[in-house]
Amino acid sequence: MDDKITLAHGSGGEKYRELVREVFLPAFSNEYFDPLNDAAVLDGGAKIAMTTDSFVVKPLFFPGGDIGSLAVSGTVNDLAVSGARSAYISVGMIIEAGFETAVLLKIVDSIAKTAREAGVRVVTGDTKVIENRGASDGIYINTAGVGVFEPDRPIPPQKIEPGDRIIVSGCIASHGMAVMNARENLGFSPPIESDAAPLGKMVRTVLENPKNAVRAMRDPTRGGVAATLCEWVSQDTDIVLYENALPIKPEVSAACRLLGMDPLFIANEGVILFSVPENCADSVLNSLKSTEQGKNAAVIGEVKPGSGKVIAKTEFGARRRIVMPRGELLPRIC
Repeated sequence: MDDKITLAHGSGGEKYRELVREVFLPAFSNEYFDPLNDAAVLDGGAKIAMTTDSFVVKPLFFPGGDIGSLAVSGTVNDLAVSGARSAYISVGMIIEAGFETAVLLKIVDSIAKTAREAGVRVVTGDTKVIENRGASDGIYINTAGVGVFEPDRPIPPQKIEPGDRIIVSGCIASHGMAVMNARENLGFSPPIESDAAPLGKMVRTVLENPKNAVRAMRDPTRGGVAATLCEWVSQDTDIVLYENALPIKPEVSAACRLLGMDPLFIANEGVILFSVPENCADSVLNSLKSTEQGKNAAVIGEVKPGSGKVIAKTEFGARRRIVMPRGELLPRIC
């Protein structure tokens, strides 16, 4: 295998096949992937979930993760919050000519490792190589994911109701601040680590407990917790958020204060938001806390009858309106 990716690797000829044989096949080998057909023939069920996403993060490697682990985590988490069990993903790559093969191998290995952790199989993919013009950050990754719903398990309606409690599964704002720190060389110490991780097992722990009921789930990525809550409210509901209940790592909180940034608007890649009936909030919280990834879970608010507003109660008792974020505070965080 050549030391650098060239346009020939995207031509569909021998160099392309060499790329598949020596880079992708060793990492992703399974009975669905190995035939290298144009489409993978998969085992299915009566009802499936499917998602797609693209990843253009800069830098490609950051404390706690990289574009490869992020691509898998983001995809399987989108499936998990639908209530489905992740089964298969595709991986498409757009690679800039001149990209280091050694770096590509590290990314591919990270994809394979994270897929194994998530219990999902990479079953098909595609590669294109573009000219080296310095505008593509070296590599972009596109994924599609397919998940299956367990029989006789209710699918969350994804609609909040008055009386619900809002639960977050872990500390917020870590991913966005980790990427910003790495990109801008801000030198925060201790280093801020991304929370990017596949969360399917944690979600299944909640859904498999017969004492639990979940009305809505979402992974608050771009736009952070604030954007998700603003999307959840309807014309007849409000969400009251308790700011002093938000779990935030001390180093992340300090960085946000220093930079004048609101952690509610910072991207996450390793936490899930839940809206659950009040009578099972404690049970859902206990289910989350029984997992490693949910050990910092907390109730952070409640749903009330209203008119579509998200209101944050500050630690001093004041109230402030949370509105849908505009613009892009942290471009290319996923």
